[in-house]
Amino acid sequence: MGMTEQNDTSTAGRALVGQVIGMGDTLAVGRFRYLFATHRWEWSDEVAAMHGYPPGTVPTTAMLLSHKHPDDRDRVAEVLTSMDHGATFSSHHRIIDTAGRLRDVLVVSEHITDADGTVIGTEGYYIDVSGTAAEYRREAIDAALPTLLEARVVIEQAKGALMVAYAIDADQAFRVLRWRSQETNVKLRTIAERVVGALPTVGGADVGLRTRLDHVLLTAHEDPPADHGTG
Repeated sequence: MGMTEQNDTSTAGRALVGQVIGMGDTLAVGRFRYLFATHRWEWSDEVAAMHGYPPGTVPTTAMLLSHKHPDDRDRVAEVLTSMDHGATFSSHHRIIDTAGRLRDVLVVSEHITDADGTVIGTEGYYIDVSGTAAEYRREAIDAALPTLLEARVVIEQAKGALMVAYAIDADQAFRVLRWRSQETNVKLRTIAERVVGALPTVGGADVGLRTRLDHVLLTAHEDPPADHGTG
């Protein structure tokens, strides 16, 4: 069984996904999870469709690797191997679906823990950042989000952080921020401010940086801890 009952496969969820990141393409974002003990993958219908499979298809590590672009496969294989040692699945790479179509995807995730706090797996999102023409995206963004102009500086800073960490371009970074904003019902400017505010704590390089930024990105909608200082 996939993740249909747990994620974005309801009518409302599909509509939200289309509005947030796909500009009408309901395949643009989907969920996945991986359990370390059983080496079991689960993915939503949206992620299955990104790879060209019908709903209900059960993924495996070998299947996932078979769809990676040849130039990206070894790098992603290293990431997948590290997951069995407790790492999350964080990557920006290309996949080739069953029909031979190339997709540019961003994967962000966090740990799954049991009741005792032990890490037992990882779960997160596949985001298809390929497709829609840049000028169409820009027109839609300008029409839908005019109030964001005053927040340009902090949003540009947050975009820059995502571009460096995930090796994506400016439009793709904006779509990721906008997705988190709409999915969590938190203003995009607030998401951007929290991402930028957390940057001093996520210093590092390569996978370590991406993993820490995954956590920041997926929790940026939460209220920050209260400052109990007296100064």
